Amino acid sequence: MSEPKPLGRDDVAHVARLARLSLSEAELEMFTDQLARVVDHAGDIAALDVESVPPTAHPLPVRNVLRPDEPRPGLDRDEVLAAAPDSEAGRFKVPRIVGEAP
Repeated sequence: MSEPKPLGRDDVAHVARLARLSLSEAELEMFTDQLARVVDHAGDIAALDVESVPPTAHPLPVRNVLRPDEPRPGLDRDEVLAAAPDSEAGRFKVPRIVGEAP
């Protein structure tokens, strides 16, 4: 299998055009170097022997840290309505919504 050709300035310019990005000459040089390093690193990772490593969705064991969902008494209705700006017939009274029928 032949070695892939190194990533060049023209490749980065092509990708930038596909992404509809306008890059300056300095940005092209900078991104060429950065993207080449990313591609090299991906090659290093692809070369690793991971045959004996089981597939995982998370690197650490995951456990549920939530409390059990148990019903508890709610707030006292009269106490809550007493703290509201306005109430009517045991409910919060809110301003009428524009366009809503009376």
